[in-house]
Amino acid sequence: MAKLIALLNIIAWSGFWAFGYLALSSGDGGGQTVIAIVLAALGGAAGLWAYFWLIRHSEATGYAKPRNRAVRTEEEEIA
Repeated sequence: MAKLIALLNIIAWSGFWAFGYLALSSGDGGGQTVIAIVLAALGGAAGLWAYFWLIRHSEATGYAKPRNRAVRTEEEEIA
Protein backbone atom coordinates (compact mmCIF):
# COMPACT_ATOMS: atom_id res chain seq x y z
CA MET A 1 0.00 0.00 0.00
CA ALA A 2 2.83 2.40 0.81
CA LYS A 3 4.36 1.91 -2.64
CA LEU A 4 1.03 2.67 -4.27
CA ILE A 5 0.68 5.87 -2.23
CA ALA A 6 4.27 6.82 -3.10
CA LEU A 7 3.46 6.35 -6.78
CA LEU A 8 0.35 8.49 -6.36
CA ASN A 9 2.51 11.13 -4.69
CA ILE A 10 4.89 11.31 -7.66
CA ILE A 11 2.08 11.44 -10.23
CA ALA A 12 0.09 14.04 -8.26
CA TRP A 13 3.05 16.39 -7.83
CA SER A 14 3.95 15.97 -11.51
CA GLY A 15 0.40 16.95 -12.44
CA PHE A 16 0.53 19.90 -10.08
CA TRP A 17 3.69 21.30 -11.65
CA ALA A 18 2.68 20.54 -15.24
CA PHE A 19 -0.82 21.98 -15.06
CA GLY A 20 0.34 24.83 -12.84
CA TYR A 21 2.85 25.83 -15.50
CA LEU A 22 0.18 25.60 -18.19
CA ALA A 23 -2.16 27.80 -16.14
CA LEU A 24 0.51 30.41 -15.51
CA SER A 25 1.88 30.49 -19.05
CA SER A 26 -1.44 30.70 -20.88
CA GLY A 27 -2.02 34.21 -22.17
CA ASP A 28 -5.77 34.55 -21.94
CA GLY A 29 -8.10 33.71 -19.05
CA GLY A 30 -10.24 31.33 -21.07
CA GLY A 31 -11.69 27.94 -20.32
CA GLN A 32 -8.38 26.12 -20.75
CA THR A 33 -6.80 28.22 -18.02
CA VAL A 34 -9.61 27.42 -15.59
CA ILE A 35 -9.31 23.69 -16.31
CA ALA A 36 -5.52 23.86 -15.82
CA ILE A 37 -5.97 25.67 -12.50
CA VAL A 38 -8.48 23.08 -11.29
CA LEU A 39 -6.24 20.17 -12.32
CA ALA A 40 -3.22 21.81 -10.68
CA ALA A 41 -5.19 22.29 -7.45
CA LEU A 42 -6.33 18.66 -7.49
CA GLY A 43 -2.77 17.50 -8.09
CA GLY A 44 -1.49 19.66 -5.24
CA ALA A 45 -4.16 18.42 -2.85
CA ALA A 46 -3.56 14.78 -3.74
CA GLY A 47 0.21 15.30 -3.46
CA LEU A 48 -0.07 16.84 0.00
CA TRP A 49 -2.40 14.11 1.21
CA ALA A 50 -0.07 11.38 -0.08
CA TYR A 51 3.01 13.09 1.36
CA PHE A 52 1.51 13.42 4.83
CA TRP A 53 0.24 9.82 4.67
CA LEU A 54 3.76 8.63 3.83
CA ILE A 55 5.22 10.64 6.72
CA ARG A 56 2.75 9.14 9.21
CA HIS A 57 3.31 5.64 7.81
CA SER A 58 7.10 5.89 7.99
CA GLU A 59 6.95 7.09 11.60
CA ALA A 60 4.50 4.33 12.56
CA THR A 61 6.58 1.56 10.99
CA GLY A 62 9.83 2.79 12.51
CA TYR A 63 11.47 3.71 9.20
CA ALA A 64 11.72 7.34 10.27
CA LYS A 65 12.36 8.67 13.73
CA PRO A 66 9.19 10.21 15.27
CA ARG A 67 9.19 13.95 15.72
CA ASN A 68 9.86 15.47 19.11
CA ARG A 69 6.55 16.33 20.66
CA ALA A 70 5.96 17.90 24.04
CA VAL A 71 4.04 15.70 26.46
CA ARG A 72 1.99 17.34 29.18
CA THR A 73 2.13 15.93 32.66
CA GLU A 74 -0.71 16.00 35.18
CA GLU A 75 1.03 18.74 37.15
CA GLU A 76 1.10 21.06 34.13
CA GLU A 77 -2.57 20.49 33.37
CA ILE A 78 -3.66 21.47 36.90
CA ALA A 79 -1.80 24.81 36.90
